[in-house]
Amino acid sequence: MIAVIAPSPVRRAISVAMTFGLGGLLIYVTMAAPPAEILWQVFLLGIGLGALILAEKMRRATARRLILRIDGISDDLGRDLCRMSDVVGVDRGTFAFKPANGFLLRMKSRQAPGWAPGLWWRRGKFIGVGGAIPGQSGKVMAEAIAQIIAIGARD
Repeated sequence: MIAVIAPSPVRRAISVAMTFGLGGLLIYVTMAAPPAEILWQVFLLGIGLGALILAEKMRRATARRLILRIDGISDDLGRDLCRMSDVVGVDRGTFAFKPANGFLLRMKSRQAPGWAPGLWWRRGKFIGVGGAIPGQSGKVMAEAIAQIIAIGARD
């Protein structure tokens, strides 16, 4: 094990609470003062329910940790996020399209789409890691991945 990322308890609590609050507020407003048109009522209820579902997914996802090993990144349940042999580069700059406090991995081949709200997302040839994680943990893991790539490039 080279590095571990675990979401900060405070960031986790705030992000989950705000998403639950948004869903609850939308449902409450829809019921307390229903819009005149039924389509708006259905729309607001749908968005509110979606926010509640997202909050529960985020609560479960941020209970996990990401572990960097020399061969790849996986979560604490053993599910692989990516293989290090497939990583081309790491973007952690200010203008990179990356999650908060995290980094973006560029891959050689397209990856199966996936998402753990507040922890990581995977789409096409990119994997974004971050969200509810502490900034220092993300920086340490990104640096370690860059070193692994550099060492692998010399072989």
